[in-house]
Amino acid sequence: MTPAAGRSGHSAGADLVVVGAGVVGAASAYFAALAGLRVVVVERGAIAGGTSSAGEGNLLVSDKEAGPELDLALYSQRVWREDLAEHAALWEFEAKGGLVVAASEPSVTALRGLGDHQRRHGVEVRDVGRDELRDYEPHLSPELAGAAFYPQDAQVQPMLVVAHLLRLARGLGAEVRTGTEVTGFLRDGDRVTGVRTTGGDLPSGAVLNAAGTWAGAVAGLAGVRVPVLPRRGFILVTQPMPPRTIRHKVYAAEYVGDVASSDAALQTSPVVEGTDSGTILIGASRERVGFDRTVSVEAISALAAKAIALFPMLREVRAMRTYLGFRPYCPDHLPVIGPDPRAPGLWHACGHEGAGIGLSAGTGKLVAQALTGRAPDLDLKPFAPDRFPDAGPDTEEVPR
Repeated sequence: MTPAAGRSGHSAGADLVVVGAGVVGAASAYFAALAGLRVVVVERGAIAGGTSSAGEGNLLVSDKEAGPELDLALYSQRVWREDLAEHAALWEFEAKGGLVVAASEPSVTALRGLGDHQRRHGVEVRDVGRDELRDYEPHLSPELAGAAFYPQDAQVQPMLVVAHLLRLARGLGAEVRTGTEVTGFLRDGDRVTGVRTTGGDLPSGAVLNAAGTWAGAVAGLAGVRVPVLPRRGFILVTQPMPPRTIRHKVYAAEYVGDVASSDAALQTSPVVEGTDSGTILIGASRERVGFDRTVSVEAISALAAKAIALFPMLREVRAMRTYLGFRPYCPDHLPVIGPDPRAPGLWHACGHEGAGIGLSAGTGKLVAQALTGRAPDLDLKPFAPDRFPDAGPDTEEVPR
């Protein structure tokens, strides 16, 4: 089967080269191979060596307002729970649900309004009163005013997702090449016909740019602009606690606003959840500082203080370590998915910011559908790669 983007007489090499072995690239490779395409994945570093190894593994609908991203999140939920259901145990899929908490009555009112709007678009939301909070989370602060519970929210172990999706793709004939950096594109006129790499040229019917925070640089090699910028975030990891000390993903209502913000300055809002191993993960921070990997004491201190405000018992819990990652951020907060008309043969699946783990399954299936000439289950127009101006203020944050 030949990809729709590559119907130009191309016969040698792969049908599809996927640039990037993170979760979006892995999902795209798996669904493309499942659809019968000959797939080669190239990764300049290690599998899941970028953003996919530096997150919490959240599959969320709760933090998304109505629009294309929520549509993609709900679609991805179906893919995770139906198409990938038989593999769920491999990546520790846990349908734990999300509890969004409000500290004041005005915040509760705003949360109820958001929930009402989300319900009209297919999201399951349960209003939780002040007196019910301890039924959901016994250790929550008694000062909180209310919450909303989202049963569709779930969690996976992202590095296991990447490893197993690529393993499954290899079982379908795909090839994965690590330590292989893309240095340019093969062209036939305007059409992209493959990639140049440090391991040699790879001709292909189509190339998918799934390079995460480096997707803008990869797009630049093809002479097109995709303004994906790095947004740094930290996560704290505590000492192991008894199982189910914290039962759900719990976060403050202001997290939704932080996700939608374009502010470059540091933002922190408490996000707290347990893991099967007993450790508790504490996020979330966001700031635009390029690819600066300096540990921010300010960000870590703010995360700890805000987590303690939600769960006072955490004051006595030791933080074992912290880690950071760079989320691939787009200025309009929508990912870039689909064929690039400016460079026929080039496709993109990038710019998912902090939602990439959750949105990866749906993105991969949609890309595979479009590549094989089928109508995608969702309209890809809102995610079009050429929706941005040809010039913009993103050149100062290139990878170093």
